[in-house]
Amino acid sequence: MSNLSKRRLKAWIRLLGVTRGAEAHLRDYLRRNHETTLPRFDVMAALYRRREGVTMSELSRMLLVSNGNATAVVDRLEKDGLVRRQPVATDRRTVKVALTPAGQAAFETQAAGHEAEVDRLFSGLSEADLDALTEILKRMGARE
Repeated sequence: MSNLSKRRLKAWIRLLGVTRGAEAHLRDYLRRNHETTLPRFDVMAALYRRREGVTMSELSRMLLVSNGNATAVVDRLEKDGLVRRQPVATDRRTVKVALTPAGQAAFETQAAGHEAEVDRLFSGLSEADLDALTEILKRMGARE
């Protein structure tokens, strides 16, 4: 294995560690400060972006999870009054899910806190650091 190959492997391990650490921190933050979970937050974020609602299949694709996982989270959010399901008039087998007004308000509060927490996590990075990191990640994403 070349020296460059070893350095790339170390960079990957460091990137993974930072990602996992930040995700664990945000999971804990959401649980403690908003009494919610990261999967619930992710579902609400997807629905917030698509206010008109989405089918369960669309939601699963947006989140890169199985229909079963998305359904379980939506069931709990519906029970809490944060989302509603509506049958699609043209296809009775298809159901759209959307945030309720209470869900929109709850998400806006959670999202503001989440953004502030991410800002805190990244506070050690300057604008130049962020520009460089963004450029590097874009280049890596373009290689896939």
